[in-house]
Amino acid sequence: MNAAVFFQGFATSLALIVAIGAQNAFVLRQGLARSHVLPVVLVCALSDALLISLGVAGLGRWVQEHPVLLTVTRWGGAAFLVAYGVLAARRALSPHALSVQGGAVGDLRGAIAACLAFTYLNPHCWLDTVVLLGSIAAQQPEDARTVFGAGAASASAVWFFSLGYGARLLAPLFARPAAWRVLDAAIALVMWAIAASLIYPR
Repeated sequence: MNAAVFFQGFATSLALIVAIGAQNAFVLRQGLARSHVLPVVLVCALSDALLISLGVAGLGRWVQEHPVLLTVTRWGGAAFLVAYGVLAARRALSPHALSVQGGAVGDLRGAIAACLAFTYLNPHCWLDTVVLLGSIAAQQPEDARTVFGAGAASASAVWFFSLGYGARLLAPLFARPAAWRVLDAAIALVMWAIAASLIYPR
C-alpha cells in the first residue's frame, strides 16, 4: 500500500516537473555551464520538498481561499520572467556573448538568488506543488499522505539532479557557439510564454 502511494506521488510529481519551464531552463543553463550546479539543484529540490510538504499539510486549501496571494505572485513573477527573457534574447542576438559562462550566473549568491526567484516568484510552481499535489494528497488516507508527499519530493530531487548534472552529456553539442544562441533564444521564448500565461490566464 505505502509503496504504491509513494510511486503515485513520484509519478504525479515527475509529470508536472518535467514540463519545460523557467526553473528547468535555468537549471539546464547552469548545468551546461557547470556553474554552481550542486547549490542550484539542492535549492530547487529542497524548495520543492518544502512546498510539497506545505501542500500535503493543507496550505493548498488555504491558498485557494486567499487568491490575492497568487495575484501578487503572478504579476511579480511575470515581471521577473520578462526581464530574464530579455537578457536571454540579448545573448542570443549578440555575437559577443557566446561563451559557456556568458549566460550562466557565475556568482554563487546570484545563482542562489535567481534560483529562489524562479521557484518562489513562479505561480505555476506554487500551483503544481502546493495546490495540485496538495489536493491529490488530500484524497489519500490520512496515514498515507506523508508517503505520497515523500514520493513527490523524491521525484523532484531525482529530476533536478539529473537535469543539472546530465546537462554535461550535451557538452559536445554546445561546444559550438551557434548552439548557445539557439538555447538562449529558446529560453527567451519560454520565459516570455510563461510570463504571458501569467498576465493573461485562461
